[in-house]
Amino acid sequence: MIRILLGDCHRAVRRGLRELLEDREEWRVCGEAVNGTEAIEKAAELRPNVAVLDLLMPAMDGMNAIRRIRKVSPDTEILILTMHASEQLLRDAVAAGVRGFVLKLSEARNLMRAVESAVDHKSCLFV
Repeated sequence: MIRILLGDCHRAVRRGLRELLEDREEWRVCGEAVNGTEAIEKAAELRPNVAVLDLLMPAMDGMNAIRRIRKVSPDTEILILTMHASEQLLRDAVAAGVRGFVLKLSEARNLMRAVESAVDHKSCLFV
């Protein structure tokens, strides 16, 4: 079973992501976080295989959360799912240790492929 942590401040987004990801029998959303601080806490507690995080969250942004999740749960692969794309954001995210970067405007299958890649410890970008 692949366990996935969702981090996004919008409940509707998390609900949609849960439905999409749990369509795969072997994938389960093990936790949800509404901000970066909560994402760190849940990652430390739940040790998910994959964390799907937005970059812009309250309390602590995704970029700082990424760095801390890498420390508290080093085996968790991190994917960024965001509305914002720039070369600098992408470089910063990769330097912080993300496995993949997916735009929210991208097709749903791209997120699914990104999770598959992360599970296989491979990088992927859908920008």
